[in-house]
Amino acid sequence: METPQEYYQRSGTMTVLGAHAAEFSAMPRDLASLCEIIQGVLIHRDIAPFLYSLKLSEEQRDNAHLRPIEQMLSRIHALDARPLAIAREPGYRLPSVCRHFSLMLCSILRYQGIAARPRCGFGAYFTPGKFEDHWVCEYWNAGDARWVLADAQLDAIQRKALNVDFNPLDVPRDRFIIAGDAWQQCRAGRADANRFGLSFINERGLWFIAGNVVRDLASLNRMEMLPWDVWGLMELGDEALTDEKKRLLDRVSALTLAGDDAFAEVRAIYESDDRLRVPPVVFNALRNVPEPIAS
Repeated sequence: METPQEYYQRSGTMTVLGAHAAEFSAMPRDLASLCEIIQGVLIHRDIAPFLYSLKLSEEQRDNAHLRPIEQMLSRIHALDARPLAIAREPGYRLPSVCRHFSLMLCSILRYQGIAARPRCGFGAYFTPGKFEDHWVCEYWNAGDARWVLADAQLDAIQRKALNVDFNPLDVPRDRFIIAGDAWQQCRAGRADANRFGLSFINERGLWFIAGNVVRDLASLNRMEMLPWDVWGLMELGDEALTDEKKRLLDRVSALTLAGDDAFAEVRAIYESDDRLRVPPVVFNALRNVPEPIAS
């Protein structure tokens, strides 16, 4: 059986580059430069009005529904045909969310033969006292022989505005809380589930964490979905989380945190349970419609 590092070096449905593969051969190999390139072509659609003085139309905001990197790259070049390494003005960057920054970094690293996977969880560095829905990229640092979290979204403007006091290329695991860790903390009574969610839309709670646990498991199986894609076990409201579902999520959370030794089980539980595995069609909760995952 292949090792976790071998598995995460290979592209999945969302990270296949297609016609854009050749452009990635010119990319630098240091992480800081890669993140700067990503920040020069993507812009977080919800932060844009506040930190970049950029008012986006609904049509522009709608770009955040793109799933595969190949579609993202096509749209980036439709906005500005120049090479990716040339930073765009904010108005010509692709409106996205944190998942897209993480997916793009993951795609580049995999192309370069580095094991990487986006992780779904919660950032502790956006709103004081809150843990906000967020994604980062986790990659295998061969020199240190460890998995490292990198936040490709945090450019200089955001770092200053958020008073970021850590290295975004090596995010401490108490500043980005992987979804399974959040679940375990709240189940054990060590954290309040109502502090986890997305405060600007006033959604929070154990059900929100549960959804991210399932999304993180999918990402560990190379299915990196949108933050608002819904399928299977996901529920809207704590009351729908039965004891049986909570026990299953206890198991999933433990596996997503268990490290490389649990790789075979992470693959097996995902493939064997229809409630966890991403189906061909998911429900886009923002658009309120079912959508094919590669549409």
